[in-house]
Amino acid sequence: MTQELIAPPAGVLTGTAEAVSVAPAQAVPTGQPVERLAEQVERACAGLPDADPARVLAAVRANGGVDAAGLRDLAIGEAAALVGVEPAYSRVAARLLGAKIADETAAEGVRSFAGSVAVAHREGLLSDAPAAFVAAHADALDALVDEAADDRFEYFGLRTVYDRYLLRHPRTRRVVERPQYFLMRVAVGLSDTVEDVRELYALLSTLSYLPSSPTLFNSAARRPQLSSCFLLDSPRDELESIYERYAQVARLSKYAGGIGVSWSRIRSRGSLIRGTNGHSNGIVPWLRTLDSSVAAVNQGGRRKGAACVYLEPWHADVEEFLELRDNTGEEARRTHNLNLANWIPDEFMRRVEADARWSLFDPKETPELVDLWGEEFDAAYRRAEAEGRYVRQVPARRLFGRMMRTLAETGNGWMTFKDAANRACNQTAEPGNVVHLSNLCTEILEVTSDGETAVCNLGSVNLGAHVSGDDLDWERLRSTVRTAVRFLDRTIDRGFYPTAEAEGANRRWRPVGLGVMGLADVFFKLRLPFDSAEARTLSTRIAEEIALAAYDASADLAAELGALPDYAATRTARGQLHVDHFPDAAITRPDAWEALRAKVAEHGLRNSLLIAIAPTATIASIAGCYECVEPQVSNLFKRETLSGEFLQINNYLVADLKRLGLWDAATRDAIKRANGSLQGLVDLPADLRELYRTAWELPQRALIDLAAARTPFIDQSQSLNLFMETPTIGKLSSMYAYAWRSGLKTTYYLRSRPATRIAQTTIAQTTGARTAPDAEAVACSLESPETCEACQ
Repeated sequence: MTQELIAPPAGVLTGTAEAVSVAPAQAVPTGQPVERLAEQVERACAGLPDADPARVLAAVRANGGVDAAGLRDLAIGEAAALVGVEPAYSRVAARLLGAKIADETAAEGVRSFAGSVAVAHREGLLSDAPAAFVAAHADALDALVDEAADDRFEYFGLRTVYDRYLLRHPRTRRVVERPQYFLMRVAVGLSDTVEDVRELYALLSTLSYLPSSPTLFNSAARRPQLSSCFLLDSPRDELESIYERYAQVARLSKYAGGIGVSWSRIRSRGSLIRGTNGHSNGIVPWLRTLDSSVAAVNQGGRRKGAACVYLEPWHADVEEFLELRDNTGEEARRTHNLNLANWIPDEFMRRVEADARWSLFDPKETPELVDLWGEEFDAAYRRAEAEGRYVRQVPARRLFGRMMRTLAETGNGWMTFKDAANRACNQTAEPGNVVHLSNLCTEILEVTSDGETAVCNLGSVNLGAHVSGDDLDWERLRSTVRTAVRFLDRTIDRGFYPTAEAEGANRRWRPVGLGVMGLADVFFKLRLPFDSAEARTLSTRIAEEIALAAYDASADLAAELGALPDYAATRTARGQLHVDHFPDAAITRPDAWEALRAKVAEHGLRNSLLIAIAPTATIASIAGCYECVEPQVSNLFKRETLSGEFLQINNYLVADLKRLGLWDAATRDAIKRANGSLQGLVDLPADLRELYRTAWELPQRALIDLAAARTPFIDQSQSLNLFMETPTIGKLSSMYAYAWRSGLKTTYYLRSRPATRIAQTTIAQTTGARTAPDAEAVACSLESPETCEACQ
């Protein structure tokens, strides 16, 4: 999913939407289809005083010779185009789309939820057990369906559901389920009783919680692949192992899994191959093959395959690895489908800060480094260095600078931190259990090995739906979390696993990843600037409350169903909770933590890991909230997805401007000219401009500080995008060094605007000479980290 900021002239905003109030009289067709549509549009505008049916119908009447279905599609498109003028038209378009969906399902003979399941099962789309359950409880389940809940969808969310999630007839391609039937089907696939369905459907229909896309796609399906993430350790440095890893990645990707794979064990370029007395070509040719495989296996035709390759920075091919996404150079040494991530030990960052040298090794000569972290890694690395086993040495800052350049030019080459990831992980209590990488989106941290593919099933709580008055409804939030954990745990047992390595690991460790979305919605509703002290305190308390409720629910599941099979291998079994690794954690409920410790000591946990904040781009769109824990990228922008292009506008801002009497054409045009920013609109109140700063205008230090304060309560990690309009090597060096010093486990994309300026001002050149730094670079350099203005 990509987002494109709108700059005028944007016809979809400044043409159609502003100018459709008058239509040529001679263009008006007559007849029943138009009359019937007019009635539908009137109903779609009911209860929305700022939505005018005439504005929608004007454009429709200007297009003669279109059948009834075509006229409704025109009305949907026109209402969607008017969103930039009046957000209420999003609801109008959604209601019209809902009528279209109802007509499609009726054409397939679907009149009820039970009828929808029967049709889908007859056509081979759903498995026997859920279909039999629905048939046996048809009346009770049909009575649970809340058709009025469709009105909670904005147009973008409902369009996404219609285009990508609703089951379709294999031949006619019409949908055979309505939005509420879809959510009921998801609930049924994870339930044992009608009461189970009621409990989960209550959360889904109110958009208070949503599981991740694979669960939404496949719950109750004949092949219910419900997991989001798969993490594979590096193949062994053997031909057979490499090709087996290709096969595993292909099988996992086929069923919509996002892939993370390490490549740190494969020998480097120029390494002697004793079997043939030749020399290795290094990792790049192998990754080229993986790149082609990921492109070919496109997740069942539903979405593109996606994978991220992790490499440790002591690998002698690291510089070639960092060039894989470059748009220049030898195409035979480029991989445009793979994402890249650096798996960085603390020793490297210390040497960057000290401006010391860094040694690069061939993994064939130092195989032990892959499976070590912390002090053991440091000792082994220095020992190998002292023994002269390195291939070559480079200035640590030069290599770090190349990492920053890759981030600035591609947004890729994500910075993830090996020691922080392992140090507090509940799965790394015993020697040999090592986290070797993260996943495609950098929020999952689990143990892997050659025979163990880590898996995670995800879901996210919509925080914006839990605001009540001037605070969060904390009891409702806890209740939502407890329900979410119980049903996430069920996905482990009900899911289909494409490989034995994935099934074995998931059943052994039983990890889940409960995350959040809509944090920005909370801040807007409570009038808290994203970088305020109050916002940070609230964000941290939310993380603490979710952790407490999630661990408590898992302990209850352990009492009922038994602890995870490998519980004895966890840190929790040794009396350590994740928060215990962070002495500075901002704990506000010490008594609740003590009660939790007592319960865990008695019953154990059902799940080794529980919390992970995923990006949530698609499910946040369905829920109509902002993504995960991020600020908005703009107050007005065009979003491009597999479902098309959609206008997105900040409804909270529009409500404030209406309250002030300032939501008029002049203000809209000024916001468009400013690419969705308010900062240049000096006539607007200062507090409004402060509240609605975008991700580009907020200090990135604040985003890092918010993430660092949450970290003690997140036992996996969080997908943390960072934003810099015009990145330089100096700014990025300071920002990512600050992220490491703050104790973050992982970061995700660097988002930058198209006109990127790269100035390598603080990195030693190959010759040892330095370019003269300018004032900005000095302020944002590793030599002056505390004076960096870029992150403040």
